[in-house]
Amino acid sequence: MPLALLALAIGAFGIGTTEFVIMGLLPEVAGDFGVSIPTAGFLVTGYALGVMFGAPLMTVLGTRISRKRMLMLLMGLFIVGNLLSAVAPVFAVMLIGRVVASLAHGAFFGIGSVVAAELVAPQKKAGAIAMMFTGLTVANVVGVPLGTLVGQSVGWRVTFTIVAALGVIGLVGIAKLVPDLPKPEGVHLRHELAAFKNVQVLLAMAMTVLGFGGVFAAITYIAPMMTHVAGFADGSVTWLLVLFGLGMVGGNLVGGRFADRALMPMLYVSLGALALVLGLFTVTAHHKILAAITIALIGALGFATVPPLQKRVLDQASGAPTLASAVNIGAFNLGNALSAWLGGMVISAGLGYTAPNWVGAVLAGSALVLAVVSATLERRAPAPSPVVAGAEQRHAEPAHH
Repeated sequence: MPLALLALAIGAFGIGTTEFVIMGLLPEVAGDFGVSIPTAGFLVTGYALGVMFGAPLMTVLGTRISRKRMLMLLMGLFIVGNLLSAVAPVFAVMLIGRVVASLAHGAFFGIGSVVAAELVAPQKKAGAIAMMFTGLTVANVVGVPLGTLVGQSVGWRVTFTIVAALGVIGLVGIAKLVPDLPKPEGVHLRHELAAFKNVQVLLAMAMTVLGFGGVFAAITYIAPMMTHVAGFADGSVTWLLVLFGLGMVGGNLVGGRFADRALMPMLYVSLGALALVLGLFTVTAHHKILAAITIALIGALGFATVPPLQKRVLDQASGAPTLASAVNIGAFNLGNALSAWLGGMVISAGLGYTAPNWVGAVLAGSALVLAVVSATLERRAPAPSPVVAGAEQRHAEPAHH
């Protein structure tokens, strides 16, 4: 694997840390600013919405410059947002800092996915995408637990300062290691937008929203669920997040490997098992050991869907994949925002801290239904004639080189 993937993984590590670390620090941040836990949850929702809207916006703004330069600019934005969160005097300013940092997220992973795929042979594309996303998953094993520990020990502001420093390392890595790939010729914004007329691209994005939304419904409220229901001490949340992260690392690598071999079967298995495990979490959350095992499984099954879903979008939008790739990252975060909001609603309605798990199970099950619909439509679609297929291949060639 090219060294440039390491630079992308470092940037992904910083972004993953800032996205997920807030969950372990919600009680501290809420206490400092004098707001409720559901209100502090807006720091999760706001970030996710920022990714969703920022992904297409930043990608469109970046169409006129090289992908390498755009990746560097995005890391700069990420650094500024985290520094703003670190020094926020009031809750509203922290929320703004979260949104500023989030604007970099979708476009970074979207453009990064395309760059990663271009750096390797065609049969290794999903593996290369998974390698970049390894930074995001390792963040959950190392960055998030350490960030939570630092936040609980010396204050959450220190955590966000360290995350900004990670952004600086990522920026330098991209500047030094990522090659300045030529921009694809003949691909304009209208080509990028045309991908959204493809039903399969839209179905893949809908699967992304619902599937990963299932994970976030449960994980957003992991701290109160584990302390109030399972009976863990506050300090235990850190190592429970390590288990979640270890699951994510394993799931991401397995998902990347099998997505290059059997993409749709990989989605069926991971989404079906995810729905089942989330449903069971309402029961296992009452037992410490079972809860810990379940958290690891949710991480593994949730992230096993990421490389195949990202590759499916790239495959279906092969002529002009950059915007579709970035919007799909936004779709992950639309799922995060939707499920964090729904999870907060069922808790506020008095249904208890385990109620978000049912929300997650329904969302993941819905994604499985869409996967079956997508495969059925694909089987029924008429195969293009050899002449048309050859013409399409020639038209798509510049986008890959």
